[in-house]
Amino acid sequence: MTKSEVQRTRKDYDRFWGNSDTALMREEAGGERVYNLEERTARFGKAVIDFAKTIPQNSVTYRLVNQVVGAGTSVGANYVEADAAISKKKFLKSIGTCKKESREVRHFLRMAVRAVAELKPEARKLWRTASDFPKDLEERQKCAAKSQ
Repeated sequence: MTKSEVQRTRKDYDRFWGNSDTALMREEAGGERVYNLEERTARFGKAVIDFAKTIPQNSVTYRLVNQVVGAGTSVGANYVEADAAISKKKFLKSIGTCKKESREVRHFLRMAVRAVAELKPEARKLWRTASDFPKDLEERQKCAAKSQ
């Protein structure tokens, strides 16, 4: 990602979410930071499910709930699949799917906030966490490439 792309992404982020409230959903309250990506993606999936339960059901949000839960939980599922891959090709494919799903969950969180504005504070936390995954997955890809 080039510097201008990062700046453009940051401007889009600030425009939508604002730049206050830096809380992140990375670890349990009072606990230590979790560096295990499999555990982080599992916790993220659980947090997405809990968030989805707070979305009021109506004709607009029904599809959004399904999409945000599907994308949010598949990040972890695809990471587990990548970690157990029997070939480099399958590993890279699964990691790519993880990155795609993390981008999708960010999109659907934005749409959920558009549908129910009161959800913005909690959605912001999840959005930020989902934004960390592509970088972390990229690092995992680089480590795998070096080892093979």
